[in-house]
Formats: sequence, C-alpha cells, structure tokens
Amino acid sequence: MQRIRLRYTKRGRLRFTSHRDFQRAFERALRRAEVPMAYSAGFTPHPKVSYANAAPTGTGSEAEYLEIALAAHRDPERLRALLDESLPTGLDIVDAVEAHTSGLADRLTASVWELRLAGQDPTEAENAVAAFNAAESVEVRRTTKNGVRTFDARPAVVQLETQSETADRPTDQPCAILRLVVRHVTPAVRPDDVLSGLRAVADLAPPVPAEVTRLAQGLLDEETGTVTDPLAPDREAAEALSKAEPTAAATVPA
Repeated sequence: MQRIRLRYTKRGRLRFTSHRDFQRAFERALRRAEVPMAYSAGFTPHPKVSYANAAPTGTGSEAEYLEIALAAHRDPERLRALLDESLPTGLDIVDAVEAHTSGLADRLTASVWELRLAGQDPTEAENAVAAFNAAESVEVRRTTKNGVRTFDARPAVVQLETQSETADRPTDQPCAILRLVVRHVTPAVRPDDVLSGLRAVADLAPPVPAEVTRLAQGLLDEETGTVTDPLAPDREAAEALSKAEPTAAATVPA
C-alpha cells in the first residue's frame, strides 16, 4: 500500500467552504481521477484519507495537508495533476510526495497567518500589536457548544507583527496587515482569538471583518520562530533512497 501526502489550498470565495464541504469535493475528485484508493475494512468501507488540522471556515489557506492510501502505485506528481484538474478552482492541489516517514500530524505544530484589516489605520494596529506583545497574559472568550470559555491566548503566540502593504495587493484605503505565528495548543488559539485579544488590550476594532489566510503550517523551530515544511523529511528520504538504489544494484553479482 502506497501513501501519498498532499498540500492543498483554499483561495478566493472557496475559503468559505467548510471542512466537510472539502471532504465531499475531494472524494468526488478521487472518483473522477480514478485513483486506486485503499479502503477500510468492515461493513461500510471508506477510502483511507487522513486530514490534518483543517483551517476554520471563512479563512483562506496556502498550506492544508492530507494523506491518502493507494492500493496500487502511482507517480505522486501525476496524481497531483489529475486531482487538481478534478477539483474546482480555489481548491488546488499544489504539492504531493510519497510518504517515507511517519507522523505527519506530529509535524504540524505551528501556523503562519496573514490578517488583512481593511479600513484599519496601520499606526493604531502597530500600537495594539506592541501592547499585545508586552502583555504577560491576554484573556479572551470564545463561545462553544458547551457555553462561553475563557482562556489565555498569549502563550501560544510566538510572533505578532505588522507588515507593509505588498505591491501585488494595492489598496486605496487604509489597511493594516498583521503576520502571526501561533503554536498549535489545546485549546487551539485561532486568528480570531488574537483579534479578540487585540481588542481587549488596546481596543482595536477593525471596521470590517479581517481577511485571514494561513501562509504556512509545519514544525516550529523554537530558536528562530520559523515554521518548516512538513513534507521536507519525505522528500529527503526519497532522495536518499534514489541515491542508494544504484549503489545497491551495483553490488549485486552478475
């Protein structure tokens, strides 16, 4: 059984799709692309697909991950292209590697987010970010199915800073852009929790809802605060195997 790990995106209007919506679309894409899926055992077999840490509904993402198990071997890049063609534009399969290591979910320990606050004065946002970073704790409230929950959002935030407007996203109105690096902890601290924290410490209230995009997801390097590519270990293992195969073949006696 071959395992393939995929990175996909949620862009444009499709950022409003729920995780269940994506699951349905992806399973249809598997059938359209005639992927030889491995199935679970039991009375109701289902394709072996493992989803990892999906972004909240309403947020865009450049770094969502899943793993599929195949009953027959396929080239990862060819499989990626077939699946991408079978999905709507905005749900794009952008990377694929064969799994040579275990624990993909264990390597998703942090995320990098971009928060675009249209209509928000950048100076006010910068002052609010400074107040958040200086605080020892930032209590926020979140409504759950079990009622209102209060928790400290500050320890999960590795980095929070303002950024300048990019040339490819010009705007004729004020726009504050925040870059957030957050650890995956329990309870999960989401970008909207950080926005609630900014409101709590500095009364920052953007005039319109923030446009939120996950830029990266992976293993957190505690020394540098960077988030590394979770598929890199599989690429390195595949490269090591490809280098070892010719050597092994050369040692086989004629």
